[in-house]
Formats: sequence, C-alpha cells, structure tokens
Amino acid sequence: MNPLLDQLADYPFDRLRALLDGIEPPPGLQPLVLSVGEPRHPPPPVVAERLAAQSADWGRYPPVEGTPDFRRAVAGWLRRHDGLPEGLIDPDRHVLPLAGTREGLFLIAQVAVPQPKIGSTPIVLMPNPFYQVYFGAAVLAHAEPVFLSADRATGFFPDLGALDTPTLNRTALLYLCSPANPQGSVASAKLLREAVLMARAHDFVLCVDECYADVWDREPPTGALAVCAALGGSLDNVLVFHSLSKRSSVPGLRSGFVAGDARLIAAFRRLRSFGGATLPLPVLAASAGLWDDDAHAEANRALYRAKIDLAERLLAGRFGFYRPAGGFFLWLDVGDGESAARTLWAKQAVRVLPGAYLARDCADGSNPGHRYIRMALVDDLPRTEEALRRLRNAL
Repeated sequence: MNPLLDQLADYPFDRLRALLDGIEPPPGLQPLVLSVGEPRHPPPPVVAERLAAQSADWGRYPPVEGTPDFRRAVAGWLRRHDGLPEGLIDPDRHVLPLAGTREGLFLIAQVAVPQPKIGSTPIVLMPNPFYQVYFGAAVLAHAEPVFLSADRATGFFPDLGALDTPTLNRTALLYLCSPANPQGSVASAKLLREAVLMARAHDFVLCVDECYADVWDREPPTGALAVCAALGGSLDNVLVFHSLSKRSSVPGLRSGFVAGDARLIAAFRRLRSFGGATLPLPVLAASAGLWDDDAHAEANRALYRAKIDLAERLLAGRFGFYRPAGGFFLWLDVGDGESAARTLWAKQAVRVLPGAYLARDCADGSNPGHRYIRMALVDDLPRTEEALRRLRNAL
C-alpha cells in the first residue's frame, strides 16, 4: 500500500456520517439533506436530446482532447463570460475536457509538482478552509501542503502578501477558489493579478477553481483569464477549472474543462492519455450544447438568487448571516459546527456539514471552520424554506 494514503484524513462526508451515527431524527419529519453541494434543479432539455441523438457513439473510444465542437463551445463561453479578446483562447491549444473538475484539480498536481529533492520538498499552497481535493493532490504528489488562513478578517481569501520568499521559491502550485467554497466570497481583480504575477515571478502554477463562476448574486466574478488578458494576454503559469455540475445542474454528467497555459495543457493531455479519464462522445456533445447556451444558466442563477433572498429574510441578523457574492452555500457562525450539526439532525432532521471538516487546525490549535456550518441551498424553494425555518427554530 502507498504509505502516503495514511496521511489523508477521512473525507468530510465520511466524518459527517460518523458524527451522526446512531442519532435518529424525529419520526415523521422528512429529512432535508443540505450537506452536499449537489444541485437538484432540473437539467436543461438539451442534455437528454443530445445524449439520445449521439447514442451510437457510446460504442466508440473518446479522444483525450475531446471534440472540436466541445473545445469551440468552451472557448466561446470563456470569451463571453470573461470578456476575452478574440484569439486569446485557441480551442486546440488552450482547452482540455475533464471528467469533472475534481478529477482535474487532483491530477494537475502530478504535472505541476516536481519530484522532491533532499532538503527541498515542493510546497502546494491552498486556502484554509479549502476543497479537500487540493490537500489530497498535494500529499499524493509528494509535496508539503501549506494552509493559508482565509477567514472573515481577510475577506475569506489568503493574504498572499504575507508569504515570505523562501516559501514562494519552494512553491510548485497555488490553489485558489473563486467564488469560494464554502464562504461564497469572490476574488478581486487585484488579488488575482497579485497571484498571477507571483506565479510568474516564482515560476509556480496558479490553479484557479472557478466551478461556481456562473452562480453569482449581484455581479459576475472576475475570472483569472480576464486578468491575464488585462496583463497583456499571456496565459503563462495559469490554469482555470470549470464545471457543468453547478452551472447546468448536471453533476452526474461529470463534465468540466481546464483552460490556460498551452505548455501545461499539453503536459496534462499527455498524463491523461495514460490515466484514461476521458469523456464519452455523447457526453461531449451534450456538454457543448450546454456551454453554447447561456439562457439556462441565467434561469438557474435566478433560482439560487431567490433562495438567497429567502435566507436573508429568515436569517438576517442571526448566525453571522451575509449574502454570498457567489456560489450557493451559506457559511453560518453557530459557535460550534459539530454541536450544531448534531442538534439539527437530532431535532429537525436537517443535515449540514460542520465547517471544521473543511479546514485544518492552525499552529495555535484553532480551526477557522470550527464555529461554522456549511448549508447548501441546492433543493427547491419550498424545501429550502422549510430547512431554513427548522434551522432557525433549532438553533
């Protein structure tokens, strides 16, 4: 067995099952599971239509690089979403399909992290709290994970200016997430510019997880590629990751993409040709149709906005509530996330995730997620309202 596997903590949802094991919710009360960020809005009709139309292609091996139609649709969406100039994104050099962003975010560390040398283990930087895949990717790439505090005091993003030169010189990879999971904060153009310039100055890879980019409240988030365009158009050292799971409510499709630095994309394609994580041709066809259509994403965004409106009406002034600028999570300050999660399940049959399960302890022993719970507003409006009322009553 690979001994590095012993360094991986239990995945957050395994920890949640263990926390709630043996607790029976009240009989007759419908369980409301809002611990997982799994969208439950109806998928757009184009998915079923294209899967059916391309059904003969289930019998063909799909190419690692996807289809020209898929790459064209992705490049077009990036131009529209990020306001990129024509020609900045070459569909054949700058885009690669992924079997969901999780697969890409994990495997990219195998490309970006060099083998450690004696006395100089590479570093992978990530915010704290963080998406657990970043940590697993760092560990399995033989790197040292370094957690950067991202709490309310720093706007829920790391203070990159606090990093010292020795740390930056050892850094192989920096993960950022915007809109952020779990806090819903959006990175400013200034922060992204700082990250891009830092990656180039110290020659590490900047991976920006933008899978919630099409779920925003008042203003669309700034994309890292838009910052690259403003800096002159070079995509060097920068990769962005996107997914249809949130944008189009199709998590089961397992369809995403990575775009950016052509040199990194070529290396990633080479790695993935061995791993075999390719998208079937019917899935590529359905995905192209989704990236081509912005109307369904706008309607989807309106549904999430309505649920944020509802949460504001019911929770304003409680639990540190604030409107997330992006994404569909509430990051609520309840004093003790584990205790609140047990109470909500035992008394109200509402399942949420303790914030500590998305974070690591700091040097002083504190955990930036300890006081919080993450609540995913992924259900329909009536069930979301019921869950919010139960939460308010129980806590």
